[in-house]
Amino acid sequence: MPLPRFERLPVERREHILGVARRHFAEHGAEGASYNKIIEAAGVSKTAAYHYFDGREDLLTAVLDGVLGRLLAALGPWQPARDARDFADRFAAGSAALGAHLGTHPDDLALADAAVGRTGGEPWLGWFGALVTDGRRLGLIRTEVDHGLMVAATAAVVRAADGWALARMRAGVEPPEDGGQLWVLLCGLWGGEGVAADAG
Repeated sequence: MPLPRFERLPVERREHILGVARRHFAEHGAEGASYNKIIEAAGVSKTAAYHYFDGREDLLTAVLDGVLGRLLAALGPWQPARDARDFADRFAAGSAALGAHLGTHPDDLALADAAVGRTGGEPWLGWFGALVTDGRRLGLIRTEVDHGLMVAATAAVVRAADGWALARMRAGVEPPEDGGQLWVLLCGLWGGEGVAADAG
């Protein structure tokens, strides 16, 4: 996390530094970007940089926290659904909003996997935990599988689908907009054809 002196900087200055860092990490990878090049590009002296961050990993953490926060903001909090159709609609809306955000924020797109995968992605899994709990309440998600395992498996399927879609976006190929293939995969995981029929 940034040091207190960084938090006391004007908002515009903080956003500038983190924006420059985000672009460098996106272009060169979370592990490949140079701390010295980032602070030079941001117009920060080495002395000042070490008053703001403990080092490169600290800066990377701040950048990835910002990326994850924007991804979760795009999804929006999971709200309990009224019925199966509403559940499917809410999931589709969240997926579409996330896809739209990633399509217009290339740095977040490049760093999404690193942001979600960092430290087990607890906030990310929290969103899926709420989704699975709601799906079980509605009888749409099987209950014989441990809740934590179902959450992890659901998040893993979505992450795999996101990786597939992101690779297509990077290659200039738009993924299907309806998210139908992801929904089919999730229905199989959650409870098979019954879920698809109830939600369809």
